[in-house]
Amino acid sequence: MITDVEGVEVGHWTDPVARTGCTVVLFPPGTVASGEVRGGAPATREFALLEPERLVDRIDAVVLSGGSAFGLAAADGVMRWLEARGRGFPTGGGPVPIVVGLSLFDLLVGDPSVRPGPEEGYAACEQARSGTIEVGAVGAGTGATMGTWRGRDHARPGGLVTATVREGEVVVSALIAVNAFGEADDGMLSTRLDHRFADVGEGSFGNTVIGVVATNAALDKHACSVVAGGAQDGIARAVFPPHTLVDGDAVVVAATGAVAASTELIRTLAVLAVERAIRTLA
Repeated sequence: MITDVEGVEVGHWTDPVARTGCTVVLFPPGTVASGEVRGGAPATREFALLEPERLVDRIDAVVLSGGSAFGLAAADGVMRWLEARGRGFPTGGGPVPIVVGLSLFDLLVGDPSVRPGPEEGYAACEQARSGTIEVGAVGAGTGATMGTWRGRDHARPGGLVTATVREGEVVVSALIAVNAFGEADDGMLSTRLDHRFADVGEGSFGNTVIGVVATNAALDKHACSVVAGGAQDGIARAVFPPHTLVDGDAVVVAATGAVAASTELIRTLAVLAVERAIRTLA
């Protein structure tokens, strides 16, 4: 569970009838973050501030949501929840919560008129907790599918998955919403494929892999960016084909700063955590 990283809390809002939802990951004060996008069709909010050269190096929350770009509105409710608790980047006008949003396209599997918005994001914050959290067809993973690269009739359920890797005191954990154009690869997928590629238009815009990698390591923003590259490598190891033009594949890496560790160690563990999480769907 990503909540294996001390101080990290997760909450969901789920509509099982409309088959959509959102998931909020809340971080302890002082958490540093960066990220990386490799897919060709991302739906993100405030992702540019994660670049290492940008001013703000801390993060308060990440919102993973269904509803395509409409679902990015869930972050408004998360900002309101954090502001009420005095959390955010200090400014002369008061604290401004740093909330990054990542959305996936699930509008073809349920009721496309229902999308996570501000109230749903706020509700997910109210439900957030540490310890064991629900995964699968819940929150951002409610309407997730995968495997449409071979045609929509080959689609299988995706969902929200998680895995943790430890090395001594170091903890690296991934929470991933798998809604890929490709499918989960257990390492033997290529030997079983019929290699029938669907017309990309047939399955496009219903795809993406989004997620969060959290660690208790002490990393600066540049190091988090390097680790985000490793997280994307984990996607490439566990999804085939990965990072297509119709995927949004985006990952945020957040470091809480409790334990000293090398960047390369955390990067390697991030590859493993993301790969193991996604392969639970294989």
